[in-house]
Amino acid sequence: MFRLNRHDLRFPPVDRASPEGLLAVGGDLRPERLLEAYRHGIFPWYNDDQPILWWSPDPRAVLFPEKLHVPRTLHRTMRRGLFTVTLDTCFRQVMQQCAGPRPQYPEGGTWITADMLDAYTHLHELGYAHSVETWQEGRLVGGLYGVAIGGAFFAESMFTRIDDASKVALVTLFRQLEAWGFRVIDCQQSSPHVKRFGAEEISRRNFITFLTEAVTLPDRKGRWAFDATDETERSQQSGPPGGEP
Repeated sequence: MFRLNRHDLRFPPVDRASPEGLLAVGGDLRPERLLEAYRHGIFPWYNDDQPILWWSPDPRAVLFPEKLHVPRTLHRTMRRGLFTVTLDTCFRQVMQQCAGPRPQYPEGGTWITADMLDAYTHLHELGYAHSVETWQEGRLVGGLYGVAIGGAFFAESMFTRIDDASKVALVTLFRQLEAWGFRVIDCQQSSPHVKRFGAEEISRRNFITFLTEAVTLPDRKGRWAFDATDETERSQQSGPPGGEP
């Protein structure tokens, strides 16, 4: 197991990871280290009772924006205009919601620790981390957050309080990422949920090849907003009714 030096931002080569994808332990969550990790296909994932653990799984679940698949039922939901979708309106609140109780984890627990919350909020303030929010009648009902470097978006976590709320956020974001010329969306690990939208598993080596090219593109830093191209997207830009929570 490779132990990181707090004074050295370098990571070992990702091919030194364990079969489960665990690469290194220790270090910290300062922005420079997080950005260095993501640029090399590495991300932190650990619990409060563990040291910081750094992962680079093989295979890797990715979605190429041009291959996004929108299920027919979800497409109908989006056409009905049941939700308003915004970008970077309440990043920290989205993270807090992602860290909240989940039906599939009745005993509680989360990997989004207080330190993670502070670290990614800092990344957001620096213009690298972004959130997508889904609103209904002025209430935050779904969303997701992730990190963007160059033409790569690293999806971290999502939450929903109403059926389809997080799915609408995901599809709306991914369509915008395609319009902005993003090359690859990292979903980290495969699941039936991400496969439904067109995610596929590729080898870590191939992922690093795509990633190395994508992160050389110009960063889209700062607060994001949708580029409206039709009436639906214009309505999504209007923000939550009643203002920010």
